Amino acid sequence: MAFVSATGSMDAMTMKTREPKQEADVSAGAGTATLNSTKSANGGIDFTVAEKILNFAEVLKINDPERGLNFPVTLNAPELSVHANGKGVRTKPLMDLLAFAVANEDEAKLKVNQAELKSRLLAALPVWERIDGTYAFKDFAIESPVGKWGAKQLDLASGMDGVSQNGKINYGIKASGLTIPRQLLPAWTGPLVPTDIDLNFGGANIDLDTMAKKAIEAFDLNKNPPLPGEFGKALVADFKAKKPKVILGHSTVKNGDVEVAMEGEMTFPGGEKPDATVTVAVAGYDRIVDALKEGAKSDEPMAQAFPFALAVKGFGKTLPDGRLEWVINTKADGSVSVNGAMLKGPDEVQDDSAGQDDNSGDDGANGTDNSTGGEDSDGGDNGGAGPKLQP
Repeated sequence: MAFVSATGSMDAMTMKTREPKQEADVSAGAGTATLNSTKSANGGIDFTVAEKILNFAEVLKINDPERGLNFPVTLNAPELSVHANGKGVRTKPLMDLLAFAVANEDEAKLKVNQAELKSRLLAALPVWERIDGTYAFKDFAIESPVGKWGAKQLDLASGMDGVSQNGKINYGIKASGLTIPRQLLPAWTGPLVPTDIDLNFGGANIDLDTMAKKAIEAFDLNKNPPLPGEFGKALVADFKAKKPKVILGHSTVKNGDVEVAMEGEMTFPGGEKPDATVTVAVAGYDRIVDALKEGAKSDEPMAQAFPFALAVKGFGKTLPDGRLEWVINTKADGSVSVNGAMLKGPDEVQDDSAGQDDNSGDDGANGTDNSTGGEDSDGGDNGGAGPKLQP
């Protein structure tokens, strides 16, 4: 249920889109595409796709009076390429599922045959084992009313495991030869403006398999809603129980001799508050300090931040290659440590009973008077059931 190979080409393309608050005119020159697929060892197919398009251009006009936006943006790239590959894509079960949908497009018929629907949904899992793709732009440029941004090479990558109990998802942004409008920044920021970036982030321990199978088992098209009201909360609880991670893969930001490298991960062991570990390593930290020192001469906020930059250096660990490294740990209890040194201890536990009056004769919380007497000892009015202030 898949093409073994396919090729395609175009001479040129134009496309116009019109919406109430924006419009776009897109054009491209010649383009080619190829696809190849083979039988996968674990079922389904493995495939590769390669595309190349020349002279990509887009003019985007935004007109949103409510937000005060009215300006054009132009995107250009002499060459745009796309590379993608997939492993274990379940083409036949997916085609069978599509055929079932066509044959059961009537709602009443679908309800009668929902047992078959469930079996076909299960047969399509995990949909694929892995799919990765990258959009790559050469000499990418963005022109706007405030100036021109650009990159000699810009790559946008993404990848995702199929429906599994321990899935991963990844995103990447890589750019070299970055340029930005210098009029937007003070002159002293020159040594700090990135010329190359390589950012990688994503997630791990993502259990979509349990969620999908429980949802398929539980839904009933003859009920409204098809899933019980509390079902979603139970799924979220199961998802969190597998302790999914937010991952910062090895990422770098560079400008000449200055390089900032980062990596780490974050989990949510107790629910809302995270545990996180991030390692930051910097080459050329003294150049950063020199730039901030220059900025402090004319920039008041930078003058206030400059001592902080010096203090941060004192916490750093010098690596054999001369870089400074900081290993930063934050805990769900609010504590923060850097290179093993505790900077902030755990948050204080709030005692909800603090400040409460323990007098059982007067419930100040609800404003009722539990005394049996009709008058106060001084003969005055006790105020009936009115509220009373607690210290």
